[in-house]
Amino acid sequence: MTTMLVTGGTGTLGRLVTERLRADGHEVRVLSRHAQPYAVDLRKGGPGLDAAMAGVDTVVHCASSPNGGDEEAARHLIAAARGAGVRHLVYISIVGVDRVPFGYYRSKHAVERLVEESGLGWTVLRATQFHDLLARVLGALARLPVVLLPARVKDQPIEVAEVADRLAELAEGEPAGRVADIGGPEVRTFDSLARSYLKAKATGRRRLVVSVPLWGAAYRAFRAGGHLAPEHAVGKGTFEEYLNRRFGHRS
Repeated sequence: MTTMLVTGGTGTLGRLVTERLRADGHEVRVLSRHAQPYAVDLRKGGPGLDAAMAGVDTVVHCASSPNGGDEEAARHLIAAARGAGVRHLVYISIVGVDRVPFGYYRSKHAVERLVEESGLGWTVLRATQFHDLLARVLGALARLPVVLLPARVKDQPIEVAEVADRLAELAEGEPAGRVADIGGPEVRTFDSLARSYLKAKATGRRRLVVSVPLWGAAYRAFRAGGHLAPEHAVGKGTFEEYLNRRFGHRS
């Protein structure tokens, strides 16, 4: 068994990756801004990062922020990994980062390039959006009496546990470069996903669901399905099954 480090190891995905790797007998260090003994802000790096990396064979990089700083964090992580002689760097990215001109996607794509050019053995997996993320977005939209959705946009949400299983599998293997994308089992309209969410949430308030045309290059790319992977619909868990577990209602 090997020593592994999971960045963002207390997050939605990183926590599950950590559990799976530990269940397989690996020593796993969890790195995040507040998790002791490896509480490190990757955007700053420093001696704490070097200490966390010492003796590590494989790094699974799950830490990410839509608020910026991912590229700087990746540079610090890669430098520390090179200094420690890390054998394998595994990075989780998003389907469509090279097709959708959305700020966060551009940052993820830039990190992919940093990983590829790191001089380390590397693996990059792109996944479609997690059920959890979609539920948060819909929950925010449903706070108003009218739920406004981007017109003609679809999504392909996937169960985060399935992505964690795949990441753990990749971490335990040899560096594989860019591997096949992983997508949810269904490509769905936002309208149908929103209605399933509202039904499962069962707040007692009726919501009008309205699709609104937007503008801009990012919207056009989302509308064209640049963030989808219908040819890699390997996930099994549906959005309705996720909602049933979360809210305890039949959707």
